[in-house]
Amino acid sequence: MNEKIRAARLSIASNTVLTLAKLAAGLFMNSVSVLSEAIHSGLDLVAALIAFFSVRESSKPADERHPFGHGKFENVASIIEAVLILGAAAMIIANAYPKLRGGVEIHSLGLGAAIMGISALVNFFVSRELMRVARKTESPALAADAWHLRTDVYTSLGVFAGILAIKITGLTILDPLIAIVVTLLIVRAAVQLIVDSMRSILDVQLPEAEQQIIREILAKYSSHYLEYHDLKTRKAGSQRFIVLHLVVPGGRSVSKVHDICDRIEGEICGYFEDANVLIHTEPCYQQCANCNQAGRQLPEPVADDTDCEQQGVDIQLPEK
Repeated sequence: MNEKIRAARLSIASNTVLTLAKLAAGLFMNSVSVLSEAIHSGLDLVAALIAFFSVRESSKPADERHPFGHGKFENVASIIEAVLILGAAAMIIANAYPKLRGGVEIHSLGLGAAIMGISALVNFFVSRELMRVARKTESPALAADAWHLRTDVYTSLGVFAGILAIKITGLTILDPLIAIVVTLLIVRAAVQLIVDSMRSILDVQLPEAEQQIIREILAKYSSHYLEYHDLKTRKAGSQRFIVLHLVVPGGRSVSKVHDICDRIEGEICGYFEDANVLIHTEPCYQQCANCNQAGRQLPEPVADDTDCEQQGVDIQLPEK
């Protein structure tokens, strides 16, 4: 978790410097495309701050108010970041549209080109580091921040190319046109972020590839149970929640059933680092061949296989 927080802090630092540099250059040059990049970097800075606070909150353990943990803080943060991007896109278009008629003089093209080139280079390395940490820790907030910066790399390169084109051709109308193209890229990234985050907010099941891994793990232990059903999965932040019903022979002792469930849970959690597995067992009292086949013995668990009666405990079940 410290690695996630360090990555978020790196993003905050880089975006602060780049936003100030682009803003100063855009105002000095009177360039709407450079100013649009300053707005974009400013929104990236806000996104980096949101990502920082969300990964810090999501790292907190489950409590009385959040019994399933705080993983969805990161999903909410991703949606907020996407909405901010859409707001920035609207502002850029509003500033660029009146300048499509031309007649706007742009100064110091060399300064703008230098700022855009440095911005693309810095954001490329920072976004690569954020994406590495996001994949390692499965953090949607850091992934969203990384995609913001990766988009900033492409848009900075686009503005850089546009400035060179203006310098060569003298056509200042290219400036607002480039700003609008930058905006379209921003909107595309924002929509994708919203779609991905809403999947977790709405408890969409895990991808088919991950569900297949769970089924393969269950198949390894198929000789020790009759069948399973009601497999349900969902994701919150980097946390996965897996629930299923396992049917076992009715005469199997509680300790042996608990042992096989522990083994299944352990293997699933070994594959998915931040997984929460809940297995509900159901007894089958039909004395058929399947029950006999599934009754093959597992190695004895560490705990003594004694029942409550042997320990002097008398359990009285309520009458129906």
